[in-house]
Amino acid sequence: MGVPRWLRRLTPLALSLTLLAQLAPAEEALPDGMRARIDAAVAEVLAETGAPSASIAVIRDGAIAYVRAYGMARLETKLPATPEMRYSIGSISKQFTAAAVLLLVEEGGLSLDDRLVRFLPELTRAKDVTLRQLLSMTSGYQDFWPQDYVMPMMLEPVTAAAILDRWAKKPLDFEPGTKWQYSNTNYVIAGLIVEKVSRTPLVDYLNLRVFAPLRMTTVTNIDREPLGAADPERYLRFALGPPRPAPKEGRGWLFAAGELAMTARDLATWDVSVIAQSVMQPASYRQMETEIQLASGVGARYGLGVSVGMADGHWVLSHGGEVSGFTAQNNVYPDDRAAVVVLTNLDSTNASGQIATKVGRLVLEIPDSEKAPSVELARKVFEGLQHGRIDRALFTANASAYFTAQALADFAASLAPFGASTEFTQQSQSLRGGMTLRRYRAVFPKKTLRVTTFTMPDGAFEQYMVAASE
Repeated sequence: MGVPRWLRRLTPLALSLTLLAQLAPAEEALPDGMRARIDAAVAEVLAETGAPSASIAVIRDGAIAYVRAYGMARLETKLPATPEMRYSIGSISKQFTAAAVLLLVEEGGLSLDDRLVRFLPELTRAKDVTLRQLLSMTSGYQDFWPQDYVMPMMLEPVTAAAILDRWAKKPLDFEPGTKWQYSNTNYVIAGLIVEKVSRTPLVDYLNLRVFAPLRMTTVTNIDREPLGAADPERYLRFALGPPRPAPKEGRGWLFAAGELAMTARDLATWDVSVIAQSVMQPASYRQMETEIQLASGVGARYGLGVSVGMADGHWVLSHGGEVSGFTAQNNVYPDDRAAVVVLTNLDSTNASGQIATKVGRLVLEIPDSEKAPSVELARKVFEGLQHGRIDRALFTANASAYFTAQALADFAASLAPFGASTEFTQQSQSLRGGMTLRRYRAVFPKKTLRVTTFTMPDGAFEQYMVAASE
């Protein structure tokens, strides 16, 4: 199902020729049974978290394959959620602000290595901080909204300039480029720079260069006006209490960092364009998707407006979003030409992230780790080792040689006292040296252990090691 990254990057023109067809409303194109499993996964998370509703979109083979909404958009009137409703996407908006900067780079209006002194010389250390550091969260500017609730001052309107006066003119939290720290302030600065260079309001520029070309017709700016009665209500919960209407932030607080709302389908439309590399030049996508290296050489696991990492052995570009009353998650798997969008109307919850993970594993056809044969076999081997026994037919000659009489005696003496595990789950899986590397978590009442295995293509264990969990 996947396309090699080098091929995806070398053929943006060919891929973009099919974009309009891909963006058209698609028939449900998922394998038999997958839709039912997705529906069950969403229902399970909504029940566990208390989120009133969720709207999702799934991309498979580079096209939108499934769009559905679940639950109640408005509890008071029992209004069901529908796929046509717009949800706030919160900080997922940041990748659009980053895209605006990259499009201006393509136009020759600025460079990622420009210092802020060129645009906003009054800011702290403006001669030392670059645009790239803003977009990658490595500038040192302090976050103006780390809280997961709306403070009294945020109910009143504010200007971007006032935000910067308070948070971007104080000493930096760290030397630029030396640390990674999430900060909404970075994107307020970036949004103002886009407006200065383009001489156009940020969202208007995005509409011209991104939303209109992609036919993303439902995008709205909730920093200008709230969603309407036909869209979901925003909710919060106090501890585990019932969902209650959440307050709306005052105008100006979401500028450039979290102001966008749209349907799940429209956000998926953007994801299709990311996979196809159809809006920006290949070099711009490369900048956005490349993990930033700190001055120490350590990777920050963040690019420009997106987190960059691996999940179950798959390259993923991801970002969550939260504003008052809404949370969202957007996971794109470029090599697999797949993506999952999840929008919910309850803040301070990981419902969207949990749904995105579960649905992503279904779409990528990754076995449920708790039910996968590899887990049951690994558990069975562990239980044998607790009694000083192994079935050598399950092991390669190398691994069999490792389990000497002394090794088996030590395994039994140290593991038997723990008794039966209360949890034995797979935590990760990847490839290395032509083998499959799996890491498991074995939980006991008084101890948690880590099990690491290598298996050959025929399933034989080349390694089975147990250690204390870190």
